[in-house]
Amino acid sequence: MAVRPYWKGYLKLSLVTCAVTLSPATTEGNRVRFHTLNRTTGDRIYTRYVDAETGRTVDDDHQVKAYEKAEDEFVILEDEELDAVKLDSVRTIDIDEFVEADTVEWTYFDTPYFVVPADEVGEEAFSVIREAMAEQNVVGISRLVLGNRERAVMLQPWDTGILLWTLRFGDEVRDEDEYFEKVDEAKPDKEMLSMVEKIIEERTAAWNKDMVKDPVQAKLKEIIKAKESPKRKSKPAKAEAEAEPEAPTNVINLMAALKKSLENRPGQQAKGGR
Repeated sequence: MAVRPYWKGYLKLSLVTCAVTLSPATTEGNRVRFHTLNRTTGDRIYTRYVDAETGRTVDDDHQVKAYEKAEDEFVILEDEELDAVKLDSVRTIDIDEFVEADTVEWTYFDTPYFVVPADEVGEEAFSVIREAMAEQNVVGISRLVLGNRERAVMLQPWDTGILLWTLRFGDEVRDEDEYFEKVDEAKPDKEMLSMVEKIIEERTAAWNKDMVKDPVQAKLKEIIKAKESPKRKSKPAKAEAEAEPEAPTNVINLMAALKKSLENRPGQQAKGGR
């Protein structure tokens, strides 16, 4: 069942404008969520902002944003000053730049949203923008205010709609060269490379969502369901903890490991039996 739109506004490209809606492309609605209770009374425990010195609760009217420039030294920013740096329009996705679709690195991708026309009037303009991007193999780059925060966003043609990704800002993505430059660039042994390729080929399958099932959530729901049953008397059995893998005590012979992997691949024993 489609959920209610998270955001309503306009998609704009030059003089072409159409009304659109945004809906989250992912959900955590089925995840098990916990509340913190007072074990003695069974009452819920709430979080409140308190003064670090007096310990007293601080009302919303007395809470302000501040930047710590040094230890215990803060610069207070008023709401008017914060509003002054926000986008002029919080209800328009104005596409002013395009880049080739394959040039945006995955590390910048944050949260996906489905973008669809808000009414029949805007469907033609929406379709033209989407198809033009698809034909040129480009994605649009824009900015948008979501949850009172300005975000850089990328618009990608997706089926009959558009997929909007919020993007991490440049200073939020670390430089991969700082990590990958330590990796040895020496060419691998050809025989070993061939063996690994065979293993990959045999384990390659069509993608399906069962590959990313969360077994922990399923176990938690079983425990909760058992505790809800009035007939249940015994405590739920604890899920067996997976044994910690032992740290290797010596250098593994890579060639031997690869050969053993290929010997134990599916169907190998049956062939050997004949």
